[in-house]
Amino acid sequence: MSDTSFTRSPDVEAVYEQRLNERRAALQHRETQHARMSVVRLILVGFGVALLVAGGLRALPWLLLPLGGFLIAALIHGRVLNARDRAQSAVAFYERGLARIRYQWIGHGRPGETHRPTDHVFADDLDIFGRGSLFELLATTRTRAGEDTLAAWLLSPADGNAARARQEAVRELAGRRDLREAISVLGDQVRTAVDAPVLRRWSQSPIRLTGSAWRLAIVALVTCTVASLVVWLSTGVGAAVAGASLLAQIGVAFIFRGRVAEVVRAVDEPSHDLTVLAELLRLLERERFASARLEQLRQSLSGSRRASQDIARLSQFVALLESSHNQLFALPAALVMWTTQWAFAIEAWRSQSGVNIPIWLDAVGEFEALLAIGGFAEEHPAYVFPDIVDGTPTIVATALVHPTLPPDAIANDIALARDALQLLIVSGSNMSGKSTWLRSLGTTVVLSWMGAPVRATTCRLSPLAIGASIRVQDSLTDGRSRFFAEITRLKAIVDLTRSRGGSVLFLLDEILSGTNSHDRRIGAEALLTGLVREGTIGLVTTHDLALAAIAGQLPHASTNAHFADQFTDGTLLFDYTLRPGPVETSNALALMRSIGLDV
Repeated sequence: MSDTSFTRSPDVEAVYEQRLNERRAALQHRETQHARMSVVRLILVGFGVALLVAGGLRALPWLLLPLGGFLIAALIHGRVLNARDRAQSAVAFYERGLARIRYQWIGHGRPGETHRPTDHVFADDLDIFGRGSLFELLATTRTRAGEDTLAAWLLSPADGNAARARQEAVRELAGRRDLREAISVLGDQVRTAVDAPVLRRWSQSPIRLTGSAWRLAIVALVTCTVASLVVWLSTGVGAAVAGASLLAQIGVAFIFRGRVAEVVRAVDEPSHDLTVLAELLRLLERERFASARLEQLRQSLSGSRRASQDIARLSQFVALLESSHNQLFALPAALVMWTTQWAFAIEAWRSQSGVNIPIWLDAVGEFEALLAIGGFAEEHPAYVFPDIVDGTPTIVATALVHPTLPPDAIANDIALARDALQLLIVSGSNMSGKSTWLRSLGTTVVLSWMGAPVRATTCRLSPLAIGASIRVQDSLTDGRSRFFAEITRLKAIVDLTRSRGGSVLFLLDEILSGTNSHDRRIGAEALLTGLVREGTIGLVTTHDLALAAIAGQLPHASTNAHFADQFTDGTLLFDYTLRPGPVETSNALALMRSIGLDV
């Protein structure tokens, strides 16, 4: 049937268009302000130079006027530039959203190749990662923690309770467009700044500097040194005390030199733009949510001190530590053991709050993943949230379509259940839509356990794991044929079925095509009979009509369906509509003749 119910939403598109125009106007305003402030600063510099040329040294006091004006202008200009950057990010946020709504997003997002696992039971088969993948469609996350969480959810089935909790959160976040924009605008800076795995490893590494007594002793020693130097320089008395204090400082600095250097090196990489992470945490902390899961995530950021406050404090410590790199401050910093003192402070922070960093990053990651799915839900309002039911393996859906296909894609129905129809054998020619239909079902299950809506008019399913053999390749480097690769995958699917008590959806494309027809028929029948006996549900496709007879061996659990085609005037035509029964036509010879092969 034609998928007329999934044309893009004019309401959401109109809202995005309006907001995009508003953000573009704001960006233009900020660009104008930026240009004006640049001119003002240039004028103030010119005015100062003119004063100095005209008045010479006598004009030095008057230089305070243009200097003060320049500092004020620089402060204002900095705020203008920050606002301009945010307006630019907001423009990009709505441009990307409109591209997704208009099905123009492929190749413009993040393919997520770094998350692609090897030998996974469905990741490559369902195009989870790569150009035009489900990850590219969904990945509007801006932190590494959010991206990692989204990738993990795409690869791992959730139980019914977790999936329903995610649905509740996604429904709420779909209506929080302002929050999504605020985090996206902030996140354009966060994503390149905050490397969650590095920060996580740093928080859990051994503490290098410990002991509050040492910190107090160093403060006392520095105080004594500075005071004795002041007395000596002002009165000429106490040179011995000042010298002894300096020598003591040098000795203490030498004792801790190695460990201080380790702290400085260790904190350098994970410290980048912690102020931005603190701001992201602050945004989450101040929100209030109706969804139980979202509220749990928000509360996990609050303890004796809020996560944003702790991260902001760490950011201040790191900034003060790095200030010793300023050449003008290097000598005073050495005098007061600046680097040593702030290294102790950072390690004290880590010993007190470092244990919370994994918790905070997990909360941020899950929230961002839910936020990304919420954006997907808002941009596809015609999609439905599946009814996730407990019990025997089940998937029932009407007008189901793959979410990455264009608006005019053809929809089909499916109904599989352990206590009814367990196996659907789908026949048809190449290019008729068999593999796409398998991926549509698999993608629907993946979206359901993530808490996302699916492209259907109705959908009901139980928590299912997926085992797929759709895109199985041979390997020259591993010395592995395609047939061996396929039977290895089939063994993994059987093992998955047994480990999950049959709660699996299997999707097998052109089963055992790498062997002769006799062995293929026997092997396929034995495998499918075993899977049905285990209580699983699934689909197997073939263009070998002999395999359609397997349905007769499982009369109460299996049936045939097919995708048809027509070969007219040298052109092969498909309608991509699933029909009952095995395919009754073959186009291979006609297609070979149409391109000039003598058969």
